[in-house]
Order: sequence, then structure tokens, then C-alpha cells
Amino acid sequence: MTTNGHNAKIEQLREMRAKSHAGGGPDRVKRQHDAGRNTAYERLDILLDPGSFRELDAFVRHRARDFGMDQADFPGDSVVTGWGTINGRLVYVYSQDFTVLGGSLSEVHAEKICKVMEAAMKVGAPLIGLNDSGGARIQEGVMSLGGFADIFLRNTLASGVIPQISVIMGPCAGGAVYSPALTDFIFMVKDTSYMYITGPDVVKQVTHEEVTHEELGGASVHGARSGVCHVVGNTENQTLLLVREMFSYLPQNNMEDPPFLATKDDPLRADLELDSIIPENPNKPYDMKEIIHHIVDEGIFFEVQPDFAANIVVGFARLGGHSVGIVANQPTVLAGVLDIAASEKAARFIRFCDCFNLPIVTFVDVPGYLPGVSQEHNGIIRSGAKLLFAYCEATVPKLTVTTRKSYGGAYCVMSSKHIRGDLNLAWPTAEIAVMGPEGAVEIIYRRQLQSAEDPAALKKQLADEYRQKLANPYIAAERGYIDDVIVPSDTRARLINGLEVFQNKRDSNPPKKHGNMPL
Repeated sequence: MTTNGHNAKIEQLREMRAKSHAGGGPDRVKRQHDAGRNTAYERLDILLDPGSFRELDAFVRHRARDFGMDQADFPGDSVVTGWGTINGRLVYVYSQDFTVLGGSLSEVHAEKICKVMEAAMKVGAPLIGLNDSGGARIQEGVMSLGGFADIFLRNTLASGVIPQISVIMGPCAGGAVYSPALTDFIFMVKDTSYMYITGPDVVKQVTHEEVTHEELGGASVHGARSGVCHVVGNTENQTLLLVREMFSYLPQNNMEDPPFLATKDDPLRADLELDSIIPENPNKPYDMKEIIHHIVDEGIFFEVQPDFAANIVVGFARLGGHSVGIVANQPTVLAGVLDIAASEKAARFIRFCDCFNLPIVTFVDVPGYLPGVSQEHNGIIRSGAKLLFAYCEATVPKLTVTTRKSYGGAYCVMSSKHIRGDLNLAWPTAEIAVMGPEGAVEIIYRRQLQSAEDPAALKKQLADEYRQKLANPYIAAERGYIDDVIVPSDTRARLINGLEVFQNKRDSNPPKKHGNMPL
């Protein structure tokens, strides 16, 4: 029988937990809600399966005693840590609490985060961080800075071992931005979250530029211009649900295969619309996403960085229940040309897929690299080499479908047979050549065109002949560079068959500490 003394201790425990869950108190919680933002615990309730969260270090307190900190008594300090499940799968989490001292990072705050990071690596479970912090706790000086560095080290050690996702739910400034930047994917919330190294006040002082928090580092800026953010949600709730959706495509760690999700979508389904989706005019654009939606299971495609470097498309989908990463040129944006931003966007996504055993399916329609002084001076050679390096290094199954143009060096780079492409297919509309027919005939027949009575008509005639004789998939197929030329409506069935054939493939790279990627 429980004694009165035991009852008192149990009641004390409940009171302590209630105090921990209260955050910074009713007034601060109200201000958080008035700003359209949830509390740390409320966010975990949305992210995780109901009732699955198990908290760690709820009774930890900060150690600072100077500058009035002896009066700040908050159990758990300014971050909530622990584990839970998403669709029944284990995940470690931390959620910074802005209602407690602005979510500022203290020595024990960092220790709590490092503890769950180390546990996640030990058991092989993903890590999701919900960031909402004013930055380093000034009252703790170098201990706070050291805490950031401790987190950065563990982010780096965990990279490629477990998936790491950062969700920016409020401010993330100064040194705090480097932890999310070291993780695999960053989610942000429209209008209520922002990231930057130096804030608007410092920018104004140093450069005399006046800029708002949103203009400097809001979700729209990082989602479309800088490329720092991978997914933008309209609200906190939607953003957290998007994290759950992405999580469904990812394995627990680098030693596991991605999750298989049975589908009712027929793996042999032939979509006849694909047979006429490529325009007769080779210079007319079409939407590559439409092709992707026609081919993947249930037409569901989880796109990553949709508004940044939109001339290339990356994201996750399923084919016959198998999770895959998709990389595709987008003819509706800059004709699908490769440039600096597109090369780096695709390279990083490919490396993520390779880290976590996700097969890579590439759809090719690329006229080459974007020409221009700006691209050359800003390092298109280096950036293009990043994409090439990523494809060459990847050892996961690599399946490639050339739908239309594949010209010049871009042919080599976009998962060609020469860089260990496992299954390289082409549609009859594919044009594989050193350059486009128009450019080629201008070089080959320069003198004839200069002396012709009607240069435009002759150029068209010669270009048509070049396209018929050389810019087609059959020359490459004769050499074995293309494994098969297929009817477009058969693409889904051929890709699913390819995934099943190559799921146990064995590729390896020479023993080394790591390669020297052209960063």
C-alpha cells in the first residue's frame, strides 16, 4: 500500500513535470501563440505519433549564476529533448523553447542536444531538430559558444550515418545557423521563421542597407534565392506534416534499405499520354514534372527545393513501392540547361541518396551548360564538376531515361553509361550528340551557309539531315551507351523492373579516407 510519504513524492514529481511543461510561463506562451507559433511541446505533438514522445533531461537546470541568472529557474532549460516515433519508426528529436530565455543556447542546452545526437547515432535512428532560438546565451560567454561547436562536431560525425533534418520554427541567427546547414534538409515556415549570419541591425551598421528580417533571411529568400532551405511550409502545422511525409521515404540509417510501401498502382501500367507528351518542335518546352507524375506510384512526387534552380528538379517518389530519388532537367525553365545553382542543387541531392541507399532515377533533357561571362567567372567549371563527381561516386542503382536532348558535356554528366549508369534508356525522341543540330551545321557548313542564296532555308535543311543521321538515340544504342530505346508509355514498367534487377548490385570505390570533391 502506498504511504502518504510516497504520495507526496509522486505529487512533487508531477508538479516538477508540470513546471517543466509550462515553459517560460503563461505570459510568454501567450506571446508565442499570438505570434502564430506553437510551443516546443506542441510542435512535438504534431510531429510525432500520438503518445510516443519520451522526454530526456526534463529536470536539467542551467549552471550560470551571474548577471541575474540565479533568478531564472526553468527545469529542462530552454530545449526539450527525447525520442518518439513517426509512423511507428523511431526518431530522436530536440525542440528549442523560445518561451524560456528566448530559446538561447546555454552549456546544458547544448549538452542535452549532444546527448540525443549521440544516442541517435548509437541506435541508428534519424535526428530531427526544431530550431527556435535567439542564439547564444550571452550570460554564459564562451561556454555557450563551446556548446555550439560541440553540436557542429556531432552534426558532422552523424552526416551520412543517420538522416538529419532541421526545422526552422522561428529565429535562427549567428553561429546557430551552422548546425542546420550541416544537416541534410532544412524546412522553414513562411513569414514566421528566418535564418542569417548577421541581423538587419548589423547589416545597416556595416553596409548602410535597410532590410527586414524576412527580406534578409526569410523562408521565401532561402527557398528561392539562396537555396539554403529545401522545403517551405505555409504554417507550422503544415511544415511539420511535410517533415513526416519526407520521413516516409528515408531509411533509418546508412546500413538500412529505404522503406518499401506496397502500392495498388500496377507496376506494368502503360500510360499512353507519354507517347505524345514530347512536342514535335524540338525547341518547344514541356513540363518534366508532368512526365514524373505519369510514371511514379499514385502520381505522388515529393519535390525538394522547387523554387530554387528550377531548371533542374529533385525529389522523392516511389516506383513499385520502392523509394527512389529523382533528378530531372526541366525544359520549361532555361530550356533545362545546367548552370551553377542547378549543378550544386542536384549534386547535393545525389550524394544524400547515395549515403542512404536510395536508387537514383534521372530524366534527361539537357541542351548543355549555360553560357556566359557571369557563369564562367562564378565557377561553372567547379560547380559542374560537383555534379559529375556526385554521379561518378554514387554506388546506388542509377537508372537514366533520356526523353529528348542530351548534348555535349552535359550528356556525360547526367548519369550516362560512362559514369556507371546501370540502366540507360532512351525514348525515340531522344537527341544525343556533341551539340544541337543548328549549332553543329553552323560549324560544319559555315562556308556553304555564307555563300547560300537563302542561308536560313539551307540551315534548316542541313539541321534536319543532321538530326536524322546523328542526333538520335540509335547511334548511342549501337555503341551500347544506351541499353534500349523504348516506347515512352513503357517507361514505368521498365524502371520498376530495373530497380528489382539492380537492387542487389555491388559497386565500390577505391579505398581512401575520402575524395577531394571540387567544393
